[in-house]
Amino acid sequence: MFIGHFGVGLGAKKADPKISLGTLFMAAQFIDLLWPLFLLLGLERVEIDPGNTAFTPLDFIYYPFTHSLLGVLFWAVLFGLVFFGIRKNGKGALLLGGLVLSHWFLDLIVHRPDLPLLPWSSLKTGLGLWNSIALTLLVETLIFVAGVFLYVKVTRAKNRAGSLGLWGLLIFLVLVYIMSIFGPPPEAAEPIAMVGLLQWLLVLWAYWVDRNRNPQYVSDSGKGSQGE
Repeated sequence: MFIGHFGVGLGAKKADPKISLGTLFMAAQFIDLLWPLFLLLGLERVEIDPGNTAFTPLDFIYYPFTHSLLGVLFWAVLFGLVFFGIRKNGKGALLLGGLVLSHWFLDLIVHRPDLPLLPWSSLKTGLGLWNSIALTLLVETLIFVAGVFLYVKVTRAKNRAGSLGLWGLLIFLVLVYIMSIFGPPPEAAEPIAMVGLLQWLLVLWAYWVDRNRNPQYVSDSGKGSQGE
């Protein structure tokens, strides 16, 4: 799943408008932000296997540290604790920890049975929605559209950057998603990791967008929140 995770991040703005979209994106995609680094370090493995599922040619051979249920729970707790230590926002910490954990459960829907429950266990799970391109597109699009609707509903652009920057980000996400589906499969795992690390730029883009938008409860004349 790709834009579905970003959709959840967008929608989470309604739960705590003080938290920046950049932080929400970071939480929702956190284990996929870590995964490329683990690939480059040789701690986890993926192989290119066209036909592995209808939707993606990637065969996730070994990724217990970033994508096991217990591993994701660890990252969720750590993310929430770090945020609480910095911002002293208990509600926000719980929200962000939940976003990190949501990544695994959304992946559970689309992955074939390759998601480990425990890092040291061979027991794996996955509902296999990726075996249908049409259903995968439908589910991810619905989540993304719902997230966009909620984010737009609870924020207002302060300037042109807040408007054009947001729609530019959303269009870019959709284009990357389409290219990942219908483009040629990657030739090796290393380019996947390098491209995956570029997702940090999307987080920075989201921080910039959010700094140029106000929560709806802030009047147009107000300075607005800088976000957390």
